[in-house]
Amino acid sequence: MLVGAPALTAQDDPATEQSAEETTIEEIVQRSPDEIYADLNLFGEVFDRIRSEYVEAPDERELIRAAIQGMLSSLDPHSGYLTPQSYDDVQEDTSGEFGGLGIEVMMEDGVVKVVAPIDDTPAARAGILPNDLIVELDGQQVMGMTLDDAVKLMRGPVGSSITLTVVREGMTDPLEFELARDIIAMRAVRWSMDGDVGILRLSRFSEQAYTGLRTAIQEIFEEREGAAPSGLILDLRNNPGGLVDQSVYVTDAFLRQGAVVLTRGRGPQESARYDARPDELDELIADVPLVVLINGGSASASEIVAGALQDHKRATVIGTRSFGKGSVQSIISLGGNGAMRLTTARYYTPNNRSIQAAGIHPDIVVTQVVPEEFRGRDEIIGEAALPNQIGGGSEEQATVGSSVYVPAEAADDAQLQYAIRLINGDETNPAFPPRAEFVAEAATR
Repeated sequence: MLVGAPALTAQDDPATEQSAEETTIEEIVQRSPDEIYADLNLFGEVFDRIRSEYVEAPDERELIRAAIQGMLSSLDPHSGYLTPQSYDDVQEDTSGEFGGLGIEVMMEDGVVKVVAPIDDTPAARAGILPNDLIVELDGQQVMGMTLDDAVKLMRGPVGSSITLTVVREGMTDPLEFELARDIIAMRAVRWSMDGDVGILRLSRFSEQAYTGLRTAIQEIFEEREGAAPSGLILDLRNNPGGLVDQSVYVTDAFLRQGAVVLTRGRGPQESARYDARPDELDELIADVPLVVLINGGSASASEIVAGALQDHKRATVIGTRSFGKGSVQSIISLGGNGAMRLTTARYYTPNNRSIQAAGIHPDIVVTQVVPEEFRGRDEIIGEAALPNQIGGGSEEQATVGSSVYVPAEAADDAQLQYAIRLINGDETNPAFPPRAEFVAEAATR
């Protein structure tokens, strides 16, 4: 069981003067139960005043839910309250099939921001792009909605249409997209061959991620009549993450043994180490060269996989810095009242690198040739730019953007083509195959 090192306090460092704000925080932490209950009484008093004196009779249940949401969302960008319907939606999302548009979204400055469209969905086919800001849904202003409300509007009967009004950086006028809702049955893994090189595209870590990967690798070997490919490319670009256990299983497919990811929380119960175990799949591909592709849209579970394979020198990571979401959210059921999503730990790579707000840095930096119409809006800073993010500790936080642009055509994809040439021996770089001296320091193309 792993526990984090205690933080250095002002008392530990004589050169540090304790500010008034730090003193206040310490006093709050050390407050007595009586003082805490007095504040709860204050909440009760405010609630009673609203019930009895507000100009119109309020919905008392909604008041309570709003207070809970406010309490949780004040902690960090990823903690929050899930209504019963939202809780059902979360479970539906991770199962890998639901009706909707196929967009990974987050709330930013009161509007819905697109993190990434999901491969082969209505949103991707219509041309919705990362960083697009959705400001209206069927003419309804998004400003003032919760993220759950907006997501609920985007879902509906299969075949029904919805109009999204989108603000895109660099465009003078808003754009309108009419999308027909569809069953989002996310095939977690797609594969293709480029000569003797196998390309594995993993779009998200749903419940089908590992089984999809295993099936894809088996099909590659079957197509080649049992012969191993000359190399494999695991494409995690614009993969927003998903289930942590699936990231462990996917990493395990390429490792015989060793740590995959470490989690550290406030106490031992939130701290753990997840290890790879030998199995038939990693024996099958143990000697096959591996490249992992990442970019600014690779987050959470994607970063766990890329970081672990990088630390174990199993893969060379190519692309641009990842998003930097290195925190663990536990979904805690509240019975029939929904659930709470609470940040309970941080992720660390096997070499003890914090992912939070720092991201995974590629061994070889390869940037895309971005078309003129996309320049200036193809980059995101990621987690480090989110208000109230919890920070990662010792790792340097990201301060500049990382590209999320991936060309639709493989021939125009500089990162993919570089990886193929590297495996084929048409390019050379000291970071491929990976060696110890190139793990911590990126070799730039």
